[in-house]
Amino acid sequence: MQRLTTVSELQAYHRQQPVVRDSRAESDRSVGFVPTMGNLHPGHLSLIRKARQQNDTVIVSIFVNPLQFGPNEDFHQYPRTLDLDCQQCENEGVNAVFAPNPEDMGIIERSDPLSDGRSPSQTTIVPPPQMTEILCGRSRPGHFEGVATIVVKLLNLVQPDRAYFGQKDAQQLAIIRRIVRDLNLPVEIIGCPIVREPSGLAYSSRNQYLSEDEKAKATVLFRSLSRAKSLFQAGKRDRAALFDAVKRELATVPELRLDYVELVDPDSLVPLASVRRQGLLALAARLGNTRSIDNVLLQPIDRKPIVAIDGPAGAGKSTIARQIAQKLGLMYLDTGAMYRAVTWWMQRENINIEDEAAVAGALRQCQLDLQADPETAQCRVWVNEREVTREIRSPEVTAFVSTISALPQVRQFLVEQQKRYGNRGGLVAEGRDMGTCVFPNAEVKIFLTASVEERARRRKRDLEEQGYEIDLEQLEREIAERDRKDSTRSISPLQKALDAIEIQTDNLTIPEAIEKILALVPV
Repeated sequence: MQRLTTVSELQAYHRQQPVVRDSRAESDRSVGFVPTMGNLHPGHLSLIRKARQQNDTVIVSIFVNPLQFGPNEDFHQYPRTLDLDCQQCENEGVNAVFAPNPEDMGIIERSDPLSDGRSPSQTTIVPPPQMTEILCGRSRPGHFEGVATIVVKLLNLVQPDRAYFGQKDAQQLAIIRRIVRDLNLPVEIIGCPIVREPSGLAYSSRNQYLSEDEKAKATVLFRSLSRAKSLFQAGKRDRAALFDAVKRELATVPELRLDYVELVDPDSLVPLASVRRQGLLALAARLGNTRSIDNVLLQPIDRKPIVAIDGPAGAGKSTIARQIAQKLGLMYLDTGAMYRAVTWWMQRENINIEDEAAVAGALRQCQLDLQADPETAQCRVWVNEREVTREIRSPEVTAFVSTISALPQVRQFLVEQQKRYGNRGGLVAEGRDMGTCVFPNAEVKIFLTASVEERARRRKRDLEEQGYEIDLEQLEREIAERDRKDSTRSISPLQKALDAIEIQTDNLTIPEAIEKILALVPV
């Protein structure tokens, strides 16, 4: 593992890498990035492990960012344990730790800071006010501008394919996703679940400020959220009832001072009067001098499941996914059709795909709508209210769709669209990273696979039925090479989610594979 302490050392590290990275190259080596302020705990390690699973190279930054601390906050007292942090990173297989100082990052500290703790000469990234003037933003003015500024700096320096953030800082996660989308940054933001101590207390570097008595009392935060979640699952959807449940439980610890409790949309942070599809119930409170935050995601218990099916080409994913959707009465999310629809739109508008601004403008004007045919589970597709279900299957679209699919902006746009369908629940999706990136919280994750030899035999049979003469050994080599490319590409690599069920189909018929998957879907 390399330890980098300056921007120039990070840049030299990039130059030393054996492969020149190009986001459109299928054989590119992917880079995962975990930004931290150090003092690593199991929550941080869970992000590193996720990055390690999904990428060839993992870089962790350790930087206590002065821009996100107010004048009366704990910047100078914040725990700094760089040597121990680096040892933990090395144990987790991290390739490089980037630990610069503020001056090297171009951040100027002042002895007479402004009310928000920043220098008047410091260039900052300003997120949308409606996302920063709520939740933690009310009591921490300037905090999210400081977070956004340093995150954008780090993303520009590290140039990762994916960056990993914890759900505990849900407001930060939503803001960063918005900034990445608005600035067209070529990085995928991965949110990871909250990691908790056995008591339920969410891991945080600030937990060490708590005395043993305060730490025991702080568990009331998660208990209050859990009480509200139980009430929600019993049918209570309005904020007043949920807030009352939280506050009743918090009142059992008189020493606790509530900063806020709020119910918002987890993506836009718009306050909600009640939960229809999903909501984020979040709170912040103080015990002694320590401020703690926590949250829980609320989704209706009658929400239909998401079935995410990943696996290599030729394993039968599309056929099986469509039949699973039809048997369960769920939507088959045809992600391939979504890429074809965007390709059709780019061709119709004569977009120069080398012009990133033109591509971004075209995507902003592209409104997709997919509707499942209940009889066939096939998707009908609309672009800007025009049905294009047949047009997207034309030879012209087919010839160009791979090129369009390789554009990072297109992938980012469509992953967001796919996730919106996922908010509704009740769908079956197949691909290379449905369970790892697009629907990491899917109720059922399947990794459907078969040996290269079996997939080659199946493909040979299909082609021979169409009148082609096929060399089986050559076909096996082609399939093995495609597997290699699919697994090593920087955009949408083929990965098996840690919690996915692997189904090997060499000795299974399609009905038998479907039966195995149906047995895993909650009724």
